[in-house]
Amino acid sequence: MKRFIKYFFASFLSLSFCFSLGAADEPSTQTDTSSSGSDEPGFTSSPDEGSFSSNPGEVNSVIGTGDLGRKMGFDKDSGIRIGGLVIEDYSYLLAGGYFPHKGGGTSVVFLNLALDTEKLKWWKGGLFSATYLRYDGRNINAYAGSIQGYNSLPGLPPLDRNEIYELWFRQDIIKKKFFMRIGQMITTFDFANVIRPVAFKEEHLNLPANTSLTYNPIFIMPTLLGVMPGFYNSAFGVTATYLPTHSSYISYGVYDGNLARGKNTGMRGPQFNGYYFHVAETGFAWSGKKKMHGNIGFGGWYQSGKLTTATDISQRGETGLYIFGSQRLWWQHPGVDSSGLIGFFQGGWNNSRTLQMTRFAGGGLTFYGLVPCRKNDSFGCGASWTKLNKNIFLRYSEMMYQAYYQIVFTPNIFLTTSFSYIPDPGADPTLDAVYAFTSRLIAVF
Repeated sequence: MKRFIKYFFASFLSLSFCFSLGAADEPSTQTDTSSSGSDEPGFTSSPDEGSFSSNPGEVNSVIGTGDLGRKMGFDKDSGIRIGGLVIEDYSYLLAGGYFPHKGGGTSVVFLNLALDTEKLKWWKGGLFSATYLRYDGRNINAYAGSIQGYNSLPGLPPLDRNEIYELWFRQDIIKKKFFMRIGQMITTFDFANVIRPVAFKEEHLNLPANTSLTYNPIFIMPTLLGVMPGFYNSAFGVTATYLPTHSSYISYGVYDGNLARGKNTGMRGPQFNGYYFHVAETGFAWSGKKKMHGNIGFGGWYQSGKLTTATDISQRGETGLYIFGSQRLWWQHPGVDSSGLIGFFQGGWNNSRTLQMTRFAGGGLTFYGLVPCRKNDSFGCGASWTKLNKNIFLRYSEMMYQAYYQIVFTPNIFLTTSFSYIPDPGADPTLDAVYAFTSRLIAVF
């Protein structure tokens, strides 16, 4: 009870702080309310595409809305952007798993500084970004015996950390066609990102994200877990993206691959010791006359170096493939607001003998603006299945279901409540089915 009270007051303080920043009437279209932070589309459109603003590959992953900087006197044209994100999360195991009736909380704070070199009149097409991370959490997923993770926040220990989460520079090489990013970054912003929405010039049609599920497979596919740098273990590397058309992209990245050795890449400098993570992805977006927009992406990856399990099973070099996409299925009020239905899907495969999961399939539905008098709220459901590595686990697979409701208090403050059901927790075949509750408050500024 004391721990619950602690997180209640932390959530209250976060709410009070963000209310003081002020807000508009509509949700920010440049905020991804996932635990990984926020993506800012910054999309452009060509005249022949009308209102469809196209390219899912043209993304600047800058955390927060910049409201904090504007309160400090840096307007949107100043070239200086200061923002951040606060997450207060509490999960409780209702039944099943290793520790039924046990709960735990997580607090995350991001602070970001971004410098636009063109607006600062230094040179054209450059962007610097630096992000500080403070994380305090508990290994909630271990309580449940969940391998996929019904809560997306816990990762490798230590679970109390301060780190430079991002420190990168992005440069347009060929304007609106080819750009590169180098430095410490979060790979999951740019690759295998099913959350990233397709954007429109009419802002009232835009959505913060394709889903607000809180389970881990939404933010990193299970077949990539353990090799792809992401929250909260970012990694040093280089990302290059080419935009051949206004609705397609090709991206390639190479990064410090020591996460695959169980090393905290987010808490150390780049290592050049033969362990590298390579990933390439291509994708495109579309929209018809009724603006039933959608997008799809395909990718492949390679992890170099010799990897070994706790039982001394080893493999030198591992590869994998993945696919993801989303599709608008229904508009409730076409041309008026974003209410309606979106569907998404994910899939992954790898040839690994050492990673925890080797096959993955998932998908879900998201409903926007369908609750009377709560036009900005959303709710949805998702399912995730993964085949477990037989070299590590006795169970063949793990299935997970989750449903959520997200309340939008203001354009900058969201409360997501989710319920998870795992009939066959993968850590131990003797575990009973898991029923779990998660409440996550997100405030962006």
